[in-house]
Amino acid sequence: MHSSLSLNFGLLLFYQQAVNSRIAFQKRYLSSMGKLSPAEEGSLKQTISSWRAAERLSECKRYESTWNSAVNLCKMAADAAYSSGAQQASISIRTNIKVAESQLEEARKLSAEAEKKLAETKVEEIERMAEYAAFLEGSEEYEIQEAYLRED
Repeated sequence: MHSSLSLNFGLLLFYQQAVNSRIAFQKRYLSSMGKLSPAEEGSLKQTISSWRAAERLSECKRYESTWNSAVNLCKMAADAAYSSGAQQASISIRTNIKVAESQLEEARKLSAEAEKKLAETKVEEIERMAEYAAFLEGSEEYEIQEAYLRED
């Protein structure tokens, strides 16, 4: 159980790091909007789109399911140990399970915070893209007005 906990906990932390890296990358992209060539912008968009945070989350969910099965087996083993007179072993198993569950809960909280930040960044990206599109549309209108005035 200890190795599956370490793996699950590590994957959740790795997922959190991937999300935080994506957020930082997206913020840099948003701050450079309008300053990049179309090729650079396309390359950055492709990088953001292909980020593997979603894959990491799927992997974490799969390991979490496996870990939950392992915890249930350990609880049954603790019950069996208690029933057979090995109370100390049963207590030890249950204590280890509680410690593992609290560590996993902390990792889940960190992942949830990272997901919240990612959602906020996506909203910010949509807002910035809308502002940029409005800016481009406004500059095109200005160019049309300038051309119209020159013809007079």
